[in-house]
Amino acid sequence: MTLRHMVIALGLVLAPQAALALDPPWGKEQKLRERMVLESAKVCADGKGHYTVLVPHSPEHDGGDLYYGDGKTFTQVRPVGYPTATDGAFFEPRFFNPKANDNFRGMDYRVVSDVKLSDDFKTCALRCGEKSLPQQPVPADQAKELLRKAAYQPSPTKFQPYALLRDDKGTYYLVERGIGADNKSFRIFTGQRGQVKQQKMLNVVTDSQGEIFSTQGGDLRLVVDREEPSFWVVKSKRQKLRAVPVGENLPFIYNELGVYTGARLGTPCDDV
Repeated sequence: MTLRHMVIALGLVLAPQAALALDPPWGKEQKLRERMVLESAKVCADGKGHYTVLVPHSPEHDGGDLYYGDGKTFTQVRPVGYPTATDGAFFEPRFFNPKANDNFRGMDYRVVSDVKLSDDFKTCALRCGEKSLPQQPVPADQAKELLRKAAYQPSPTKFQPYALLRDDKGTYYLVERGIGADNKSFRIFTGQRGQVKQQKMLNVVTDSQGEIFSTQGGDLRLVVDREEPSFWVVKSKRQKLRAVPVGENLPFIYNELGVYTGARLGTPCDDV
């Protein structure tokens, strides 16, 4: 897996649109398999009104799921790998763990956090980067009642970092690409660190040589070329840009660039 492919799989960006309703993995509990999925679900609480739900990968539930919410609404968290009965990992670029493996099966685990449960489910803990936060296991009967009454929604992240560039004056250019069916949608943010602003997109040209993104400023175009240097073009005047590796700078993008200041990514680390 290349670095860009890893970023496309994991790097996530918020979209300003309402979340649609989502069916829980146990459906309406009309089948034995569905009831078994609900039975396998484990819930941990932080004592402050926040809950993390782990539905392990199993013969009854092939995918494995993670959810986070306030007990009334749970948001789906995209897991890294398949959650087990005691461990669920998820992408969390805001919290960095320098001691983790930077290339485990093609993934940088320095930007992966997790929720871990003891084998007997008497303890559980949330880890966000280097921070380990004790959680309280919710008894099975209470957990099922909580999960049955709650509403569920997909992850709010609909875009992902695609390319990051900067000029010699410290102006950054972040290109985002839509996830899944929206992968032909792009957004551009430009500006100094901590002050980037979204540009209105007018047109996108993409081919084997690269991409050209035209914005509202007339001839303003960001060229991301795979063989030649990239340029920010204003009325035929070119400003050469330096490519900044996205995968190596995810904490910077999410914590310092300014696009996500105060944003919630829908993960258990949102309220840490």
